[in-house]
Amino acid sequence: MLDHSHLKSLFLLNPDITYLNFGSFGACPKPIFADYQAWQLLLESEPVQYIAVNGVEYLKKSREALGAFINCDADDVVFTTNPTYAINIIAKSLKLTEGDEILSTNLEYGALDRTWNYYCNKSKAKYIRQPISLPVVSKEAIIEQFWKGYTPRTKAIFISQITSSTALRLPVEEICAMAKEKGLLTIVDGAHVPGHIPLDLSVLQADIYTGACHKWMMAPKGCSFLYIKRELQGQFDPVIISWGYEAAVPSHSRFLDYHQMQGTRDFSAFLTVPKTIEFMKGHNWPQVAASCRELVRNNYQRFCALLGTNPICPVSGDFLVQMCSIPINTPQPEKLQRHLFTQYKIEVPVMRLEQQTFLRFSINAFNSQSDLDKLYSALQEIIAQKELITI
Repeated sequence: MLDHSHLKSLFLLNPDITYLNFGSFGACPKPIFADYQAWQLLLESEPVQYIAVNGVEYLKKSREALGAFINCDADDVVFTTNPTYAINIIAKSLKLTEGDEILSTNLEYGALDRTWNYYCNKSKAKYIRQPISLPVVSKEAIIEQFWKGYTPRTKAIFISQITSSTALRLPVEEICAMAKEKGLLTIVDGAHVPGHIPLDLSVLQADIYTGACHKWMMAPKGCSFLYIKRELQGQFDPVIISWGYEAAVPSHSRFLDYHQMQGTRDFSAFLTVPKTIEFMKGHNWPQVAASCRELVRNNYQRFCALLGTNPICPVSGDFLVQMCSIPINTPQPEKLQRHLFTQYKIEVPVMRLEQQTFLRFSINAFNSQSDLDKLYSALQEIIAQKELITI
């Protein structure tokens, strides 16, 4: 396994912190952040030209770069601040009626569970959080369990490609293909996917897909996207009605007008996407990512053994990529997380999911085995104190 920790000098992260939480918000390398600041300076040098005149062309070039990276037409994707915003666009406009069902899993991101619950409650539809048993044993078992939630009332599926709290890579490709055979709308939360694993929207049978560029693509915070298949775009209104509605000078795409033309806002983060792609290519990111995945796999069972718990999945690339979640027995997850940060200067989440709790570490270019060894030693000390972790 190659050591890429020398790349840490390219990031703006505090060197005093052991940063094992790339999965939450990502971290922006210096060249990308400099590009971000350059766009912001351009904005302040001539705000009218930036926003009202040149902005459409700036956004087009960034969407073209993103479209080439995820293999979709640039006109089928719009930028959003985060995937939660993107899914609100979908859930708000989806014509749900009483008794309709959205089939999902019990492993989804909490903010999006709340989004679907809100809009389903308004229309008297149902959001079905189909249980996926842990530990998972195979792709086939996940697929079988998921479809047990299907009924004639199912209108759409909503599923994460890589989950947040469990860090599991789900067999979304297979599930989407089966959903299309059943005539269902397919909605995928790919927040953790772009820059993490290859994404090809021309192959994945997703009608709607959202991903974050500010996580594994390393863009500045507030840079995500929403893809909607072209024939469905007219069904979805923007969250904010603004200049794109009945536009004075409409473009070739109402979809772009509706979701891009929203008055005064700093969209500089969106414009850094070409630089993020350039950065990854310049530093051989497939090789970097492979080393990170190896580091995760090499340490997963070691941490489970320390904490007296069992892996939640087979230790393979089918389920684990650059982050993993280890079951942990703690009476106070939030206190444990703060203790690791304040006493040991380790940034790592301790996450609740229903009745379970997970310690999730994420690995990127600047991490090395020594970072995980520091976490391991800290956990050993905490275990010995018999207060925040029970074995």
